[in-house]
Amino acid sequence: QVQLMESGGGLVQAGGSLTLSCAASGPIFNIHAMGWYRQAPGKQRELVATITTGAITNYADSVKGRLTISRDNAKNTVFLQMNSLKVEDTAVYYCYADVSELISSDGDDVHYKDVEVWGQGTLVTVSS
Repeated sequence: QVQLMESGGGLVQAGGSLTLSCAASGPIFNIHAMGWYRQAPGKQRELVATITTGAITNYADSVKGRLTISRDNAKNTVFLQMNSLKVEDTAVYYCYADVSELISSDGDDVHYKDVEVWGQGTLVTVSS
């Protein structure tokens, strides 16, 4: 199965910066959209940012101008550069990807299934 592994979370003071990374591994035929969600204590999971294979991005209003999503298609990796962090950015950040997971391949005869894959989450804590 395709898996996502996040890294880069931690503790930072307000105004500081962090960069999250998320690498996909496993039987990947193709990766489509990738992105980040977050869930703060006592709140529902919310969209942070998404990026297509063509690098078209979409951001939540609350993070525009401070967080930047990017991806390295050759390495099946998505990044989230977080600047000017606020206390309210404290949350568990989850990476996700829309993946065509390879089932079998015999020359030009390729079989795959489209799945949505989620990472295990990485905690970002912003202190005042």
